Amino acid sequence: MPAPSGTERASSPRDDAIRLLARREYSRAELEQRLSLRGHPAEAVDACLDELTVEGLQSDVRFAESFLRSRVARGQGPLKVRAELERRGIERTLIATTLAGAEQEGEVDWFELAAEALSRRFTHPGESPRERARRERFLASRGFGFEQIRHALERLDAVE
Repeated sequence: MPAPSGTERASSPRDDAIRLLARREYSRAELEQRLSLRGHPAEAVDACLDELTVEGLQSDVRFAESFLRSRVARGQGPLKVRAELERRGIERTLIATTLAGAEQEGEVDWFELAAEALSRRFTHPGESPRERARRERFLASRGFGFEQIRHALERLDAVE
């Protein structure tokens, strides 16, 4: 980002953070990284993010829930969602709480989601071991665990 000229006013970390949050939810770690890249001092960024959290404008809980809903809509499994949330700086305990809460409230059934993802991609069961392995790799790449993959394959086999 170019340095501000004499007629431009440098933006504050808060202004930049509000602009970012107006578009979508961000984790604290993502905001911290983006604000640092814009040249804001680390102390000012931390203070700003603390204020935004107290005011309820930034929330890792809200970010994790929103992120989970978006990934479920894409047909992604819990392993991939967990890895992505960790990569975005969300604490493991919060990730576990968010995933467990979504399951308990009936927002997501990972077994059904795996079966739906498989049936959208493949219309018939894999006849050969090679085809079955292809379907397993597809679900594994989507972030589903062994039990979820097995359930989805059995469901697709039962349709035939």
